[in-house]
Amino acid sequence: MLPKVLLVSLGGTITMTSGAAGGIVPTLTGEDLVRAIPALAKVAEIEALSPFRLPGASLSLAHLREIARMLNERLQGDCSGAIVVQGTDTIEETAFVLDLLVDSDKPVVVLGAMRGAEAPGADGPANLLAGVITAASGAARGLGTLVVLNDTIHAARFVQKISTVLPSAFQSPGAGPLGYVVEGEARILTRIVRRPAIPNGVDGDEAPVALIIIALGDDGRLLPTLPALGYRGVVIEAMGVGHVPASVVPALEELAGTLPVILSTRITAGPVCSRTYGFPGSEIDLIGRGLINGGDIGGLKARLLLSLLLGAGYDSEALLDQFTRYAALLHG
Repeated sequence: MLPKVLLVSLGGTITMTSGAAGGIVPTLTGEDLVRAIPALAKVAEIEALSPFRLPGASLSLAHLREIARMLNERLQGDCSGAIVVQGTDTIEETAFVLDLLVDSDKPVVVLGAMRGAEAPGADGPANLLAGVITAASGAARGLGTLVVLNDTIHAARFVQKISTVLPSAFQSPGAGPLGYVVEGEARILTRIVRRPAIPNGVDGDEAPVALIIIALGDDGRLLPTLPALGYRGVVIEAMGVGHVPASVVPALEELAGTLPVILSTRITAGPVCSRTYGFPGSEIDLIGRGLINGGDIGGLKARLLLSLLLGAGYDSEALLDQFTRYAALLHG
């Protein structure tokens, strides 16, 4: 008997065909995608749902909470795993959110395509086949949410989109992939310790969090405006291992006295340090002034983690404890 896999299509390039006004737009459903790939019938029994038909850039945390609720319910049944099909613009973010919200050891695989369905060399069918193989594989259990494109299996925690156009657009800088799909089989080479889902995360409220990149010569004039704009938290993508110009420090210290402020880095790979540099505006200085070390997950994911924790009701010491737990370096 074939394993059962739930396929949830949200839209994205993999579902796009030519639009009347020019360019490609989401038109295909999950059932359309499955019908186009006869080989899927030999891998799994697939149930296809299409709750949304949106480009990846238009997905929201509210959409993802809805999908996480569905997955939590359906994965309690006889599904071996689930596929979430969407636009690649936000795959690294949505996969991370689902990893934090889905409470199951069954694999959830997020995938998409870099080329539209009508393009020569469209990569959607191959990615979908590889994703279903992974979702149906017992080897992928216990790894949380995965991203599968280009026959490469990535952990949601580490994966990043590193090209705007290439089929090999996704990598896991600093960690590497967990495995590959080879000869119709998901081969897991590295296993990670998955953190449990955030308690009450699926039912939390909206908690706007600002993401601010610090650049050469930045004077921080945006920072004092953030609380009045309704933000409940801030993530700072600093330079290097967590550095900002000395002139920005007073504004950051004042902000950290009002809102939780996460110190992240704008660098693609590597963690924020905690005890290496001691000059004004260094990581030691900023953490001493109340900023929270963002670990190794980067600004995009730190923003989502902070928003989900705030929305779930965490504050003060509990927030610090939970954020540190989920953003801890690598496998710790």
